[in-house]
Amino acid sequence: MIELAPIDTVLRALADPTRRAVYERVMSSEEITVTSLTEGSGVTQGAVSQHLKALRLAGLVIERPEGRRVWYRAAPEGLKPLSDWMSHYGAFWTERFGNLRELLKDMDR
Repeated sequence: MIELAPIDTVLRALADPTRRAVYERVMSSEEITVTSLTEGSGVTQGAVSQHLKALRLAGLVIERPEGRRVWYRAAPEGLKPLSDWMSHYGAFWTERFGNLRELLKDMDR
């Protein structure tokens, strides 16, 4: 089996819209349980658990068992591969915007 690079794992985890919604709810909470995430989501508890597993494997959430409950909290450092990848291309866009700015100035003359 091919081992995914960290950026691939993060992108794959966030590619699913339902999973992104689960992640956003976890991000907006200090800690939250599967039961709380399921309430009002329109998704079964089993499906939420599967989404949380994918997010955990991608390093985006951390779980903390407490008795029969498992609490989840966001792991913002899990987004670092995505942030690093995007900042690599930031220089490209900065240069392109600079070129566009010069082109627009030339057109105004």
